Amino acid sequence: MSKNSFSQIKFRIKTALFVLLMFISILFWVKSEYPNQQLLQHLGTLLVSLILIADLILDRLSLKAFIGVSLFILLHIIGARWIYSNVPYQSFFESIGIDIHELFNINSQRNHYDRLVHFSFGLLMVPFLFEIYRVRIENTIISLVFAWLTIQTFSMFYEVFEWLLTVIVPGEGATDYNGQQGDVWDAQKDMALAMLGSTFTAIIYIYKERKKIK
Repeated sequence: MSKNSFSQIKFRIKTALFVLLMFISILFWVKSEYPNQQLLQHLGTLLVSLILIADLILDRLSLKAFIGVSLFILLHIIGARWIYSNVPYQSFFESIGIDIHELFNINSQRNHYDRLVHFSFGLLMVPFLFEIYRVRIENTIISLVFAWLTIQTFSMFYEVFEWLLTVIVPGEGATDYNGQQGDVWDAQKDMALAMLGSTFTAIIYIYKERKKIK
């Protein structure tokens, strides 16, 4: 397969993924149980989608990085539909005979979907950030370290944003958005999960780099 043919196939896959995400986003917005919170919830969808739009124009990202960003957006779209705190994942798993809370020995009184998304932020966004830094930094490890640090920085800023939201937005709007669910250590746990996810991906990259050197 020629380089031009592969590039065309890659662009078609990226375009199909983007269109599918937009379709799912609209579908999940229609007849939402929480219509008053949807606009605020989907600000994140819009912002992260700008990455995909920019790449469809510039075609700089690998398919792996594009898919990583797309999967993260998909997880966010699902979370936004049920304002995170009410995602019915337990009902879904119970319908196929799995008690997800018992399986992972986690608190069944809390909805843990937001924890998954914070972990996935670190896990899925590192490839995109790595490729951004790799354009300007020749050293692979240094690029990876910057990508890892960027995840922690954005994770921290997001938690600060949530705190500011509680000050600015009146009533239960901020509470619904934050999804703290009574956990005083919610922010710290979210940041820790983002760190864990990004560390896992970074280790995979380091392993592949060492293998390449050998």
